[in-house]
Amino acid sequence: MKKLTPLFALLLAFAIVACGETKETTTESDYGNPAAEGFNEAASDAKAIAIADKVMEAMGGRQAWDNTHYVAWKFFGRDALVWDKWTGNVRIDRPNGTTLLTNINDGSGTAYLNATEITDADSVGQYMETAKSIWINHSYWLVMPFKLKDSGVTLNYVGEENTMDGKPADKLKLTFEGVGRTPQNMYYVWVDKETSLVSQWEYYSAADKDAGFTLPWAGYTKHGEILLGGNRGERSMEDIMVFDELPASVFTSPEKPDLASLAAK
Repeated sequence: MKKLTPLFALLLAFAIVACGETKETTTESDYGNPAAEGFNEAASDAKAIAIADKVMEAMGGRQAWDNTHYVAWKFFGRDALVWDKWTGNVRIDRPNGTTLLTNINDGSGTAYLNATEITDADSVGQYMETAKSIWINHSYWLVMPFKLKDSGVTLNYVGEENTMDGKPADKLKLTFEGVGRTPQNMYYVWVDKETSLVSQWEYYSAADKDAGFTLPWAGYTKHGEILLGGNRGERSMEDIMVFDELPASVFTSPEKPDLASLAAK
């Protein structure tokens, strides 16, 4: 290869800088896994926090999660959701013909029944509240491992305990304060010793001493740059998809989008 003259090399360096090509790349270690504002770090265990960070890394990393724009899935064969993580826009198509288009950050949106817009203000307000509750519940069933250091969470290490299928795991306890619709609820989460992936979870409501459910967390598949798993034993998430781009009509039109065709492009 011919050597560059000093002058040409200098000019090339100026050109690279001008084009912004020398911008430093943020590595995963630099990016880290900062806790959300309101995470109860003071009452959480250092070991539990370290395990949560390993879970994030095993799922693809915090940077990959933050860079994930759109997530779509079908919940228990019923509600079909599309979530714009960056704006808070959410689309929910329900089996009764209801379509809810909302923004979970400000509560705005529109509701349709069989493609006909519902215009009564009180009804729309109630539908938007329903949409927010659906999103809170359904998204947690899909992406809980990414939310171990979320706002309002206290994370404690319980100890080592095998899962139902006999695999060794670290058991974490999640409690909540001032977030969601049911902050009094509690979860136990098992993190596989070998993979650092969540492999089982257990739910308790405030009113019950016995677990509401104990289910596997399995079926991990790579979607974009992150792992998502939809297998919850007798329950499951289906049609899981991740998109970098989607038409604006997904969040404005009652017409149900053909996500499979969009994913194939």
